This record gives sequence, structure tokens and C-alpha cells, in this order.
Amino acid sequence: MTARADQGRLAIIAGSGMLPVYVAEAARASGENPVILPLLHEADQRWEGFDTAPMGVGDVAGLARNVKQFGIDRVVMSGGVRKRPAFRDIHVNFAFLRKLPHAVRTLLSGGDDAVLKMVIGLIESQGCRVIGAHEIVPQLLAERGPLGAHAPTEDDRRDILKAAQAADALGRLDVGQGAVSVGGRIVALEGVEGTDRMLTRVADLRAEGRISARRKGVLVKLCKPQQDIRADLPTIGLSTVENAAKAGLAGIAVQAGRALLLQRQETLHRADALGIFICGIDPEDGETPW
Repeated sequence: MTARADQGRLAIIAGSGMLPVYVAEAARASGENPVILPLLHEADQRWEGFDTAPMGVGDVAGLARNVKQFGIDRVVMSGGVRKRPAFRDIHVNFAFLRKLPHAVRTLLSGGDDAVLKMVIGLIESQGCRVIGAHEIVPQLLAERGPLGAHAPTEDDRRDILKAAQAADALGRLDVGQGAVSVGGRIVALEGVEGTDRMLTRVADLRAEGRISARRKGVLVKLCKPQQDIRADLPTIGLSTVENAAKAGLAGIAVQAGRALLLQRQETLHRADALGIFICGIDPEDGETPW
């Protein structure tokens, strides 16, 4: 991606984790001069050398001011957000008012995908175009096939198929993106707690003898079928590998072209050292998704 002279500035709404840093560095390397909008109580990185304007998760009026002040015309949403804004944290402007009833209903009862689509609509109502993090850092996308030194066995492939079916069903319900299968049995589904805490739950179940010690199992993460891929693509990194190993799993499968692999070299080296495979799959391919 190369900045054009007739473009406005790119804004990066930064939640927690390293993804916003990768996006900012890649954008700058391509000739952009990005503005960082760190989310209060969520963003956890330092932003020396960048123009920054911290804002609350629900501060639509603040976003509108930043759009005008910095000449922003494109926005990337990146990083984790643990909590939805409370109603008292929503600060509106005129362009937002007619969307307020729908936004409140979505925040109260919608799944994560519904909330993200609502947020994208609110950003676009301020005159900005929302683009995906993968458009700026395509090198983070997982490719199809084994990505490290280890590959899934036939037993692992059966677990991949089973967990992929569960993750797809879970995604259609707008609940989560991940599932764990051990010996062809679904033992965990990702909810609002996120992948790492789900894996901790699997480790606890194994320690309690609720999961067979003889069978390893697989974590699969897929993009939700109805998901807007401009936000919240499935993401794995070092912590995912560490927690998968603690849970006694054989490996991790993610959707090729629709999942991000953070700290790629470090993550793959650690997976290799722990004997964990990481592979990209295409769930549309049925019996041979890899």
C-alpha cells in the first residue's frame, strides 16, 4: 500500500496487543503518516514518534473532532478491546444521533460481529473509509499448509475437521471464532473470554482427568461466515502457542488468508521448539482443508 498525494491521513484505532504497532510501522514504511487513536483503558503500547489522540471506546464526538483536526479519511481498527462501552461512555455528535437507538440495542444484546459492524457504520458516518489491518500488513496473513517444522498427523486432521465444523457453527451464532477437538470430541468453544482463557480451561479439564491424557487435540480458529473482514480477524501469536502447549494440544489450525499470525518468526520458532504444529486451512475444501 502506497499513500497517494490526494489522500487524507490514515488513522489507527489502537486496542491492546502488538497488532496496532505492526499496522503503524507498515503504514509508515509505505509512505503514510498515520495518526494513532489509542483507546483509553485498552491500548497498552507506547507511541513515541507518532501523532496520537487518545479517545474512549464510545467517543464518537471525539472521533469526529480528530477526523477534522488531522484530515483523516481512512481508519483501521486493530488490537483487542476487552469491554464494551457503558451507555454513559457514549459521546455523540449530530451525525450519530439517528443511529443511537440501533447502537444501544446492539451494545446491549448483539454479538461481537454485530457490534463491530455497528462501529464500522459509525466510523463511516463521520466521512471515513474503514479498511482492514490485513490490507496494510498482508504479510501477517496465514498461508495454506503447515507453517512451521511440524505437520498434523491423520488423527490431528480428523480433529481439525471436527473443530472446524464447530467453529463454523459457533461463528454463525456470532459467539466466537475458536473450538478445540480432542479425539474427535469437541471439548471447548470460545466465548467472550477469548482464546487464551479457553485454552486455560482446556488445561484445567485435562488436569482434572475430564479430557483423555492419551489424545492431544487441536485448536481451530476461523473467521465467522458473516464477518466483515475489516475488523477482528482471527489472530494467534506467542501466547496462543504457549497456552496450546499447556493444554496438551498437538497444534493450531487457522483459516488461510483470513487469520493473522503475529510475531511470526518468534511464534513459529516457539511452536517448533514445543512440538506444536501451526497450519493454514481452507474450510471450504471439506475433507482436505489443508
